[in-house]
Amino acid sequence: MSFPDYMLDPNAVLKDNAQWRYKSAPNYTNTNRVFEETKSTNWGEGKLELLVQNLVKNWEKEASYKIDAKEWRTISQEKYEFRLNGGPASNANDMLRIGTYNASIGEHGVKGVYETKEMDFHSSHKLFKGVMKTFNWEVVELIGGPPKVAIKWRHWGVMSGNYRAKLSSGRTVRAKATGKLIEVFGMTTAEVNDKFQVTSLETFWEPDQMFRQLVEGGLEDFEEGLDVGEKVEAIEPEEGAGSAAPGATCPIGLNRSSKL
Repeated sequence: MSFPDYMLDPNAVLKDNAQWRYKSAPNYTNTNRVFEETKSTNWGEGKLELLVQNLVKNWEKEASYKIDAKEWRTISQEKYEFRLNGGPASNANDMLRIGTYNASIGEHGVKGVYETKEMDFHSSHKLFKGVMKTFNWEVVELIGGPPKVAIKWRHWGVMSGNYRAKLSSGRTVRAKATGKLIEVFGMTTAEVNDKFQVTSLETFWEPDQMFRQLVEGGLEDFEEGLDVGEKVEAIEPEEGAGSAAPGATCPIGLNRSSKL
């Protein structure tokens, strides 16, 4: 059986001549290095777990950085849909509209900590990339086989920067960097067609588990502007964010309101 390049190479789609969000394909060199140094699994060449992991990693890159959904090679253009936590089905253009991080957190966010409607694609990526330089994703366990599999996954990074988010009340809240590992787990069911393109993704996870770790030191009201020595990262084309909300984000979608 032959497989498409996006199942054999986790960076296959970065070689595409496509319409990229920041004019050129992102560079995942640092993200890939950190992944190899800190992953908890080591799937052998040709293992189904590795093939599925590569597929999802390429899907994340397309969802985050290809601005025309028609250029996403990892999905079925006719049948693709995603769901989160039993929510309604959405399509690729929905994700392009609200952003991969926002899609993974849900349309109402987490009360008092993160409000999706106050964050667009750019500001949400800027926030999370400033908090964690990389946010990698891996397959921990796989059940079943094509065309449908169930995936237990792990998402992780280090909180090296301050968390700061604007709320609809006008407040800006901040949690100071802890330097600690941020680690979350979830489950995803994925279905593919005969070309191994994704037709359906449904993910189950609790966004709260990530935010609890990010704000464990406490939230404080914050005046706009930077403290002395504080730095907020910009989104630049030469370095990928590592994931989608939760994405390299993992397979994600719209969610109901979450509360800590």
